[in-house]
Amino acid sequence: MTSLRHTVRVRIYHEDTDAAGVVYHANYLRYMERARTEWLERCGFDHERAARELQVLFVVRSLEVDFLRPARLGDTLQATVELEQVRRGLIVFRQQVVRDERPLVRAKVTVVCVSTADFSLVPAVPVVLLNAMGVEG
Repeated sequence: MTSLRHTVRVRIYHEDTDAAGVVYHANYLRYMERARTEWLERCGFDHERAARELQVLFVVRSLEVDFLRPARLGDTLQATVELEQVRRGLIVFRQQVVRDERPLVRAKVTVVCVSTADFSLVPAVPVVLLNAMGVEG
């Protein structure tokens, strides 16, 4: 069974920060996206193949984000992703960006499955993805 939790390492560079050396808030979303993408790839899921063969894309539907503490230039962070829920055509992730085990940002990210043809909602997460994630359909 695939692990329902994954962590990626993120180092903070000048490009990530404002003039004061503090990470710009939108960059945390990028770090969390990396964690989700790497976790799905680790599960054996390929976004391009899903689009081509299943005619399905995954898009963020909603975000609930709490910014708790700032990250700064030179920090090394960990972006985590944990599968919380899969139902019908959506997947809910709990994510964090942490430094030295202290949460900087916490988020709940809801991703929906949509058709490549017209971006309409797909009624169920494809079975091949459920199997890759180790989730029973």
